[in-house]
Amino acid sequence: MSDQSRRPHKPHRPHRRPQKDPVRILAFEALRAVDERDAYANLVLPPLLRKAREKGDFDGRDAALATELVYGTLRRQGTYDAIVAACVDRPLREVDPPVLDVLGLGAHQLLGTRIPPHAAVSATVELARVVLGDGRAKFVNAVLRKVAQHDLDGWLEKVAPPYEDDPEDHLAVVHSHPRWVVSALWDSLGGGRAGIEDLLEADNERPEVTLVARPGRSTTGELLREEAAVEGRWSPYAVRLTEGGEPGAVEAVREGRAGVQDEGSQLVALALAHAPVEGRDALWLDGCAGPGGKAALLGALAAERGAVLLASEKQPHRAGLVARALDGNPGPYQVIAADGTRPPWRPGSFDRVLVDVPCTGLGALRRRPEARWRRRPDDLDGFAPLQRDLLRTALESVRVGGVVGYATCSPHLAETRAVVADVLKQFPDTELVDARPLLPDVPALGEGPDIQLWPHLHGTDAMYLALIRRTG
Repeated sequence: MSDQSRRPHKPHRPHRRPQKDPVRILAFEALRAVDERDAYANLVLPPLLRKAREKGDFDGRDAALATELVYGTLRRQGTYDAIVAACVDRPLREVDPPVLDVLGLGAHQLLGTRIPPHAAVSATVELARVVLGDGRAKFVNAVLRKVAQHDLDGWLEKVAPPYEDDPEDHLAVVHSHPRWVVSALWDSLGGGRAGIEDLLEADNERPEVTLVARPGRSTTGELLREEAAVEGRWSPYAVRLTEGGEPGAVEAVREGRAGVQDEGSQLVALALAHAPVEGRDALWLDGCAGPGGKAALLGALAAERGAVLLASEKQPHRAGLVARALDGNPGPYQVIAADGTRPPWRPGSFDRVLVDVPCTGLGALRRRPEARWRRRPDDLDGFAPLQRDLLRTALESVRVGGVVGYATCSPHLAETRAVVADVLKQFPDTELVDARPLLPDVPALGEGPDIQLWPHLHGTDAMYLALIRRTG
């Protein structure tokens, strides 16, 4: 008998089929859509959750976990990439994107949630077996076991450069923002380390859902009767939904009498509506009205004074969204699809004009965390001509004595004060209106006369507004 025949045979382990976890599979699908199609999580996730509920796969706790996994992974992607890079033996660019998405989900469970480490690793490896196959699941398992060796603070000490050596790189890794975004936000905010760290940290917090009670159609009193509803901070029309509040469950929202709108956007509309004008106050224009949130509030405020709103939006499908938001407005209005840089109306037609111009969206990184990884510095050059053209047209569209509001959802100086300063050189018959007294209850609006809102100071998106009056 040979030696080989005398060796005991190891019993074959039966192949175990991977366990499908609907929560983590949905989170992975959402991340793949963001990565592959440049989709936004706030647009991709709701229909996925709705479909899962309809199939009976999800309850409220499952939906909350899936939401946290998606948004938490996107917000902390830069930090997690730095940690994963320290745990693999190749550049991250050589790791397949689906594998990086699974590793990001695993890293967030290990470092950003209260899920026990063994459960986080096990659940993520099972996900990898389902969506990547057994071979790559072994790679995921090996990497996550290394990640699990330290908590988040321990990893940051290893992968973030010291603040004293490179402040911006340190903040970029610790707070998960691209370096150029850190630099731009710091320039706009000014001040020392504490302020920028507070701002970056606020960008990584999940924002509350804020509702607007559209005047003449709903009231804050009605909205406050909803479960998990509390008063807004600054706007008299704002109501915040605390943890667990669902806007789709609010009757006034379903009927269009109220809407979901960040309080910063409400303040922009209110400041323009409160700005003093000389003479008549009968015709208002929203020159970049899509998707319609500010137009709906402006239309309701205009109706209270007997004024008419014209809402203009270049893209026809977005003009349709504006029309839907304004449907049921208590006063007259009109919605048109028109290019705001080549308008069909006559110069000097309007008493109040708002242009909330297209921008990089760096002021809304709480709501669209993937935008920080998608935007590039040269995007500023792409937006700059359009922003200036829209402001020029707005100033030509307002009558003498009327007021223009230039707004962006970006605090970047190249999209705010630089645009206003450049355009006003061509319009000597104008003056900046101090917007701060128009929002008397809101603190820390800046040195004026323009205003800049901040997530960490106001709990809003980082909206910017300059008010400009035609004087001659």
